[in-house]
Amino acid sequence: MTPQHNGSYSPALRVPDAPITLSTASVYPEKVPSAFEIAALLGYDGIEVMVSTDASSQDLNVLRRLSDYHQVPIKSIHAPCLLLTQRVWGREPWGKLVRSKEVAEELGADVVVVHPPFRWQRDYAKEFVEGLARMQDETDVLFAVENMFPLKARGAEAGMYLPDWNPVDQDYPHVTLDLSHTAVSGSDALGMAASLGDRLRHVHLADGVGITNKDEHLVPGRGNQPCGPMLETLAESGFRGHVVLEVNTRRAASRAERMEDLAEALAFARLHLAAADHTWQVTSGGEVTRRGVR
Repeated sequence: MTPQHNGSYSPALRVPDAPITLSTASVYPEKVPSAFEIAALLGYDGIEVMVSTDASSQDLNVLRRLSDYHQVPIKSIHAPCLLLTQRVWGREPWGKLVRSKEVAEELGADVVVVHPPFRWQRDYAKEFVEGLARMQDETDVLFAVENMFPLKARGAEAGMYLPDWNPVDQDYPHVTLDLSHTAVSGSDALGMAASLGDRLRHVHLADGVGITNKDEHLVPGRGNQPCGPMLETLAESGFRGHVVLEVNTRRAASRAERMEDLAEALAFARLHLAAADHTWQVTSGGEVTRRGVR
């Protein structure tokens, strides 16, 4: 921070160890190789692989080569839990999670992002909490269950997920908090983060307005979600999880425009993921010192 000029101290900044990474979903309709290239060019700390219908997102050897070539580590794997990926890595949901865990372990990723079961996956949902706990006991990779949202129609809500779209009151040891999803559900993102406490291990940073059911995934700062305050709160708490930019750039007219959006998103995250460090201070003369030590 800028030194004060009245002889008093001004606290220095403390930046947590949390990496700021790029989801491969953020470059769609470009493919996974483009995400690695853009992440390297813009200076992201790593990649989250959204396992999708893109064959390169499913191939362990391709992912390893891309990571090695661009010198961009793969920090997390998003399991294929979407409606569009119901056939990716088989149709059996537990098999998808096992495969996601194995790929994460092979690539040195820390986290597997998981959605709660769809309501029609009743057998899977019945065992989801206990089964996920058993799988967690077998690996150092964290399974982080993501908050989703209900569908709204004519003033009524219809739940798509079991046991619930909201992970706060569920017995999950690790959670992913998505700020585009909080916009759709009308949730208090900061309140959810506070309630989750140390269970919050992964953040999908994006924005949204939340007027409709549309999951917007806007560049942070372009919606009404508390993206900046969220990052500042994480920094204050010494957050050591991941901050993942998962934004929608489908409307970008060119690669250059897409990169501008992703550069803006990264700059926003780096600007706000910092907190005042009252251990170190800067004097009016520019000297850096510990508080109370001369």
